[in-house]
Amino acid sequence: MNGLYGAWRTQVQRAVLLLLLCAISLPALAASAPERTVLVLGDSLSAGYGLAANQGWVSLTARKLRASHPGWRLVNASISGETTSGGAARINAEIGRNHPSVIVIELGANDGLRGLDLRQMQGNLDTIIRAGLRAHAKVLLIGMRMPPNLGRQYTQGFEQNYLILSRRHPIAFLPFLLAPVAADRNAFQADDLHPLASAQPKLRDHVWKALEPLLQ
Repeated sequence: MNGLYGAWRTQVQRAVLLLLLCAISLPALAASAPERTVLVLGDSLSAGYGLAANQGWVSLTARKLRASHPGWRLVNASISGETTSGGAARINAEIGRNHPSVIVIELGANDGLRGLDLRQMQGNLDTIIRAGLRAHAKVLLIGMRMPPNLGRQYTQGFEQNYLILSRRHPIAFLPFLLAPVAADRNAFQADDLHPLASAQPKLRDHVWKALEPLLQ
């Protein structure tokens, strides 16, 4: 009996030791897991023009991401006034610096407001998308729309650029960033272009529906 008891006690001690080792090692493994990155490449609509640093939809998304998806972070590489040409020139450096798992592209509004060539705009966006896919990142393309003062042909061609690219590449697509607030004049700053802080949570939630499925 003593021999059986001693063998049983030894097995229990080994089991307890194993559990303790697991309890110690699992947090260490979790801590050493590489953090994954969402990179946002956008213009003033994503840079938070006219807002406090923590009020823009990208900042609000970063906060939501930290709370709901531990191990993820968001890097906002958006610049006010940025065009698709500027984004295409910067994308490889941003990828090399941040190694994103997901890239969110929100560019084109400044091309449209300046009446820049639509073929060049499409080519620039194509360059950004291809760079992301080559880096094995998932890509979310966010579209924009232009006011009608530039003419029907231009505004329709502008909107079609995004649709063409979404069909050309295996990417996620959100047709219009400002869809939740576009019809509400009171949601915009005095320039009629940039949404107020009070509108930013709606934009966050709108983008989140397209972004969250990519966080797998």
